[in-house]
Amino acid sequence: MKLTLTQFQTLDGVIQAPGGPEEDRVGGFEHGGWSVPFGDDDFGRFINGVFDRADAFLLGRRTYDIFASYWPKMTDPADPVASRLNTLPKYVATTTLTGSDWENTHLIGREDIAKDVALLKEQPGRELQLHGSAGLAQSLLAHDLIDTIHLLTFPVTLGTGKRLFVEGGLPTSFRTTASSVTSTGVVISTYERAGRPEYGTY
Repeated sequence: MKLTLTQFQTLDGVIQAPGGPEEDRVGGFEHGGWSVPFGDDDFGRFINGVFDRADAFLLGRRTYDIFASYWPKMTDPADPVASRLNTLPKYVATTTLTGSDWENTHLIGREDIAKDVALLKEQPGRELQLHGSAGLAQSLLAHDLIDTIHLLTFPVTLGTGKRLFVEGGLPTSFRTTASSVTSTGVVISTYERAGRPEYGTY
């Protein structure tokens, strides 16, 4: 399976708590919910299309807790997000969680998350999808395990908050394979990992 990451970020690269004020207040973050005013039909169609390609999900512990508190209550079989999250395999990277009532949840990463994810990618299927989960995403980027990034850039800056690409990350080249702009100005770009950067002089 291909490992894909879907990530929301601001113009200044902040990815923390896009979905609500209480989503993630780590570090005293006070700007939660910044993506909500930009939701529109274009955004919804893109997200539905992403979930349509999922055969399994990979989630960090914090993102899993957020999803598990909401999506099991969404029982409309016609909802492409809820129907897949509630039925497809969910692999949670955790060293502390001991169990879950959410159907088809599997705990991984107690010893070596990179090795566990590499083994998952060897399984047949279309996409193993990582949504949010910045800490996990950073670790997997450092191991060259993420194949595709869907980066949704929202026209807002916040000045503080967690970022996906941090100092000391693995230098990596990507190929842009798709790009579009929603009616509210969200730039949706898809990048495929293409190896190490090349350098030159102007």
